[in-house]
Amino acid sequence: MSEHSITTIPSTSRSTRLRIYALLLIALSQHMFGAPARAADDIATVTVADPYLEMHTGPGRGYPVFHVVSRGDTVAIVKRRTDWFLVRYGDREGWVSRGQMERTLQPTGATIEFAEAGQQDFTDSRWEAGLLAGDFGGANIISVYGGYSLNRNVGLEVWGSQILGNFSNGWMGSVNVIHETWPEWRVSPFFTLGAGVIHTSPKSTIIQAQDRTDQVAHAGAGFRVYATRRFILRVEYKSYVVFTSRNDNEEIEEWKAGFAFFF
Repeated sequence: MSEHSITTIPSTSRSTRLRIYALLLIALSQHMFGAPARAADDIATVTVADPYLEMHTGPGRGYPVFHVVSRGDTVAIVKRRTDWFLVRYGDREGWVSRGQMERTLQPTGATIEFAEAGQQDFTDSRWEAGLLAGDFGGANIISVYGGYSLNRNVGLEVWGSQILGNFSNGWMGSVNVIHETWPEWRVSPFFTLGAGVIHTSPKSTIIQAQDRTDQVAHAGAGFRVYATRRFILRVEYKSYVVFTSRNDNEEIEEWKAGFAFFF
């Protein structure tokens, strides 16, 4: 084992890897420009019963309130994203929490109850973030990521990882494209392709090796499991190629599992 690297995995057939990469790219391209995430099938109107209804610029309490709708006025429900609703009031559109929406009234004057976020929200969600841990070619790895869905099948993810090995430590950052063929399934398989950089810091030895930063590329697969409310179980496998400055590129296999939440 080279003291410059975290680990090295025996290489597989180059032609086999190229065929796998090509098939994944074809599958991703078929859905890259697909239809956007589904909006609500019907636009319903509700009447504000509280003294006011706060409209946020985005689906979360961290987004500022840009307009307030007064009691007795009506708003149209455009779509739902987990516990937030996009509503239209005149020429304005903004996001309202489920708690406030449940204190509005139907046109008949009856109160409204909205179910908690469920599997359909998992299918239609746009944002996702999570924490995973596992094995990176014999080293321990802990990763965090954030993702955004371009449509129901294709999304982009940004990853950051800390790697702890017996002979060296390091960190890795990458940008991935993820493709889900059946996003409506409770257990939803996916494929991923990505690229980034890996930084390796060898531990102290008699002959001190230098730190190095290399480019990496990967292909992988896994599945996301809708657990409950806004939580997901995620398991995945990735095969990395590290493009070193030497003439012996390294191949590393990674297995990870962890939890994420969508919003």
